[in-house]
Amino acid sequence: MSKIFNEVHQLPKFKKDLKKLSKKHKTLPEDLEIFIDKQLKLFHKLKIDNGGVVRISDLGVNYPEIYKARKFACRSLKGTGSRSGIRIIYAYYPDQEKIEFIEIYYKGDTDNENRQRILEYYKKEI
Repeated sequence: MSKIFNEVHQLPKFKKDLKKLSKKHKTLPEDLEIFIDKQLKLFHKLKIDNGGVVRISDLGVNYPEIYKARKFACRSLKGTGSRSGIRIIYAYYPDQEKIEFIEIYYKGDTDNENRQRILEYYKKEI
């Protein structure tokens, strides 16, 4: 895989979420790599917005930019395509070309992102 961003980092709670979800959805770790290579490259590098990634702007966090990926193709969830119900919350540092994964969840289990977790990590950086 080509190096698209200077750094791609998973926060400890994201790793825990991913491990838990991967037991049910075996292709998830590989799907995440494809997501970085395709969707994040399209959105952040090529500036092509296919509606799959939206900025969460009502958190009071200006930096880094916090995004929610609504389109995530999980091959374990057959027939769903990019509407798999998997959501990813991540921070993007445009000046550093850095992606930091905060949370991954299945919409069937959790309705929305854990805003408290996001603020735990980023409120102090304003």
